[in-house]
Amino acid sequence: MAQEPLADYRARVAAGELKDDAAQRLAVEKLQLLHARLKDYNRQKPKRVGLGLFGWGREKITQSAIPGLYLYGGVGRGKSMLMDLFFDSAPVAAKRRVHFHAFMQEIHDGIHKARSKGVSDPVEPVAEAVAESATLLCFDEMQITDITDAMLVGRLFEKLFEKGVVIVTTSNRHPSELYKDGLNRQLFLPFIALISEKLEVYHLASETDHRRDRQKDRPSYYVPIGAKSAAALDEIWEALCTEWPKPLDIEVQGRTLHIPHFSAGAARATFADLCAKPLGARDYLALVARIHTLVLDNIPRLSQANNNEAKRFVTLIDTLYEAHTRLYCSADAVPEALYQEGAGAFEFERTVSRLQEMQSADWLAEA
Repeated sequence: MAQEPLADYRARVAAGELKDDAAQRLAVEKLQLLHARLKDYNRQKPKRVGLGLFGWGREKITQSAIPGLYLYGGVGRGKSMLMDLFFDSAPVAAKRRVHFHAFMQEIHDGIHKARSKGVSDPVEPVAEAVAESATLLCFDEMQITDITDAMLVGRLFEKLFEKGVVIVTTSNRHPSELYKDGLNRQLFLPFIALISEKLEVYHLASETDHRRDRQKDRPSYYVPIGAKSAAALDEIWEALCTEWPKPLDIEVQGRTLHIPHFSAGAARATFADLCAKPLGARDYLALVARIHTLVLDNIPRLSQANNNEAKRFVTLIDTLYEAHTRLYCSADAVPEALYQEGAGAFEFERTVSRLQEMQSADWLAEA
């Protein structure tokens, strides 16, 4: 059985797995308090309360709600790690931990099915299904960038809170910064007020980017492809994995982009996974919306013989560069020698320049 959050955190610090961090410690204390409150929590069990001065002799049924937690801060501060530490030992049988974007995709699918059955308010049965499956919902990386999500999320969360669901979420933004400058944002403001009312908002204001600290002084580009470069990327990947890695499937206009390995915003795939398949800019944009770091194995030499793969690789690098997504990779040659012959060699010069810049300490620090 997993240790409670505070004991688990202290044990990891004592073992040298984590560095003691005052901001993280306070966050763990808040998670420990929530853990204690959940021990006797049963959202299905009604609580009877009097109606007050003019309600003696009459009672109503209400939920005994527990406030959740909204944990926000910069990348690498340990938000996902701390939430996982809490989730593993949370004393609730019906609990779920999910990436926020994946959850919203499920909600859209559920609403589509409800509408196809002629349901007048499709949000209600979807919220009911979510509440039946999980008393505790833990979301990773809450962010709202889509007008459809912005219009939906307020009604959905209101119903989840009414049903007694306890929510813990991480985000890079304060609630007031969600959907900033978005279309019709004034319609989204009640959701911000709801979050502030139902969740304790805590800023994980650590000065340390623990993820970057683990990668400090590591090269980001390894040549040639082989056991040595594979071992180096394995070490990098292990340091990036603040939660157990698993596959990630991203829906892009009716098709699925499959990423073999995903952990807390970091992805690992091979050149063949991302460039030997019929993918394009939309797929890569959907990928960088979900990740901060890509570990890419086995970039081959490029030429006219694999021109389609080369074009996709160019598009992938452009997308990573524009999104400031960190790249760690292994390749058959240094960037300037990757594509030396063929019709695309001249156009590849920009990709060479970008690959070189993406290896610099300044670029990695800003990514």
